[in-house]
Amino acid sequence: MTSTPTEARTLDAHTLQERLADGEPPRILDVRTPAEFDTSHIPGAYNVPLDTLREHRDELRRHLDEDVVLVCRSGARATQAEGALRESGLPGVRVLDGGMTSWEAIGAPVNRGRQTWELERQVRLVAGTIVAGSVLASTAVPRLKWVAAAIGTGLTGAALTNTCAMGVALSKMPWNRTADSCDIDEIVAALSGDDAA
Repeated sequence: MTSTPTEARTLDAHTLQERLADGEPPRILDVRTPAEFDTSHIPGAYNVPLDTLREHRDELRRHLDEDVVLVCRSGARATQAEGALRESGLPGVRVLDGGMTSWEAIGAPVNRGRQTWELERQVRLVAGTIVAGSVLASTAVPRLKWVAAAIGTGLTGAALTNTCAMGVALSKMPWNRTADSCDIDEIVAALSGDDAA
C-alpha cells in the first residue's frame, strides 16, 4: 500500500536536549535494531525496531501521546516510522533531524554498550561484496554481471523510495538481535510503566 509522502515534522538535537531537561520530556522511540540500540542510545529511549513498530503500530498508538520523538541513525527509518504512526492516528510525532549522528555530534549524553556496525554500514558491505564478487566472477561466467546489475538496481530503488529491502533482511539477522530482543509485550509494559532503558 502506498501513501502520499508527507514531510515529517522534525526536531533538532539541541532542542531535543533542552526538552529532555525540562519537567515533561517527550518519549523517545529508537527504531533501530536491538544491536544498534545496545551500541548507543539516548538515555531514557525505548527500543521499538521499525519492523516491530510497523507491525504493532495500532497497539503502540494506544500507549503513546502526541509528544513522541522518533530516532534512528540518520533519520530515514525514523521518518518511515513517523509515517506509520501518522497513518494509525498519531499525527504529532516528530523525528530527530539527523538521528543519532546529529545527537552525538553535539556531545549530548549517550548510553553505550556492545559495539556493532550500523545497519547502513552492513548494507554497504553486503552490496559492495556482492557487486565486486559478481563482476570479478563474470570474467569466467559472463552472466554473473547481471547479479551486479540487480544489486545496483536495488540500491537505486532504495534511494528513490527511501526504503531498503536488504536493510530489512539484515535487520532480522541474529547479529542484529540481542538475547532479549524487543518483544511487543515487553515494549508495551515498558511504555505503560514508563521503565525506559
